[in-house]
Amino acid sequence: MIASLRGTVSYTAADSVVLEVAGVGYLVAVTPEVVRTAHLGDELHLHTTLIVRDDSLSLVGFPTREELAVFSALVAVSGVGPKSALGVLAALTVPQIADAVAQEDDAPFRRVSGIGPKTAKLIVVQLAGRLAVAPAGGNAAAEAPAQLDGQVVQALVGLGWPERVAADAVAAVAEGAPDAERTVSGLLRRALAHLGPAKAGAGRG
Repeated sequence: MIASLRGTVSYTAADSVVLEVAGVGYLVAVTPEVVRTAHLGDELHLHTTLIVRDDSLSLVGFPTREELAVFSALVAVSGVGPKSALGVLAALTVPQIADAVAQEDDAPFRRVSGIGPKTAKLIVVQLAGRLAVAPAGGNAAAEAPAQLDGQVVQALVGLGWPERVAADAVAAVAEGAPDAERTVSGLLRRALAHLGPAKAGAGRG
């Protein structure tokens, strides 16, 4: 699993950069803000997640772990894919997303291209109580639930499950998980039980 990349910017496009790391160029989807600050020849460090599809593998990267955690939380919402999640993070800062969720205000999400009213409402509802990000930039005392869930999703992807299937399974088991099982190993165990061995072959499609 590629968790982060540090390399030289060798190419930029409207929504991606190419980082050259040890002679290998990695194409990474990023927000326009990253593109604006990425200069050819400069070193850039990105926290990344691998998006697995039946016909492709793609990397998405962010300057901070907090942004990556919010991205992972967004793609776990029904109807939100990687492109839409990137759109949200391109239009809104992490504190703005946290504020909107805390205030149950879906208007900021409805203004994002590709996010309809129903999906905007789902973002607010499904992230409520799970997005432990300090709106004013403070530090959360405990690990953000979104980051924890994202780690479990990536663990399932590493075991061969498609990311959408993994995200849906984690979302299903995380809501009712007791505090004692709100750990990567605990949620992973619950998610695997939820998916079931009989579904494994189809899930890996």
